[in-house]
Amino acid sequence: MSDCRIQLTINGQQTSVEAPPMKRLLDVLREDLDLTGTKEGCGEGECGSCSVRMNGELVNSCMVPILQAHGAHIETVESLAIDAELHPLQKAFLECGGAQCGICTPGMLMAATHLIAHNPNPSLEQIREGLAGNLCRCTGFIKIFDSVITAAAMEGSRTHAR
Repeated sequence: MSDCRIQLTINGQQTSVEAPPMKRLLDVLREDLDLTGTKEGCGEGECGSCSVRMNGELVNSCMVPILQAHGAHIETVESLAIDAELHPLQKAFLECGGAQCGICTPGMLMAATHLIAHNPNPSLEQIREGLAGNLCRCTGFIKIFDSVITAAAMEGSRTHAR
């Protein structure tokens, strides 16, 4: 199969890429667009390390052929920090020790972003459910859950301050 031209919006910027239609979105992000924040863990859609938001939905980018992303809006972990200012989730992951080796962290951040976008004040059970598709072998999850709770509180106070 020959390459095709794919038009998409990544982190708010329209872009186009020429790639084989079945090349994984993960590989296009990392290899063609140099957005290396998204990580590959299992390559089978089981670990969540490659999670991105596509048209507002959380997806495993290792399972999405780039042709399926034509015309889509993609948000990667690079979209979270604005200039030098870390997103509240990133700050909380640092403060609470939610990030260890870094392989799962981008996917956890994107899953937590998705969760908080739909539920600004999630309970521990809702956080467990919202992050259920993401695996971590380093932290034992408690520090990650604490990070999300802390970030939701930061976001809430930031929203009320506006």
